[in-house]
Amino acid sequence: MKPLILLLALAGAAGAEDAPGVHSPARAKMNWMLNCQGCHQANGAGTANGAPNLAGEVSRFLGVKGGREFLTRVPGVANAGLPNDQLAELLNWTLSTFDPGHLPAGFEPYNIDEIAAGRAAVLVSDAPEMRARLVEEFSAAEGTARKGD
Repeated sequence: MKPLILLLALAGAAGAEDAPGVHSPARAKMNWMLNCQGCHQANGAGTANGAPNLAGEVSRFLGVKGGREFLTRVPGVANAGLPNDQLAELLNWTLSTFDPGHLPAGFEPYNIDEIAAGRAAVLVSDAPEMRARLVEEFSAAEGTARKGD
């Protein structure tokens, strides 16, 4: 079974070769499949009343105060059974794969120190409330920017 998972990961990793902070797109994709895809789906769309949508949205968190840290502290990330370096790589891959259009100019990839800090302050019951506040902030900021165009 493991060779099949590896082949699927290698086949699906095309296009992620140049993602910042992703040293092995195949490994990142395999980690996505094994740790995230069950809840967020293969396309990152999430599920109704379950895991939130990441597609076209996840990188938007990087544009608001506290959003970058939030992504390292959500339970699914902070509690993932991966070493910090692979978790940083997976988070960088996720941003570049599911929401490259909102990656800020000059994006600095996540590193092991940021992951360790997020794991030291895991969000539990307050994650949905914090997510909602951050979504409201980046939505309002983008709405203001659109009105001014």
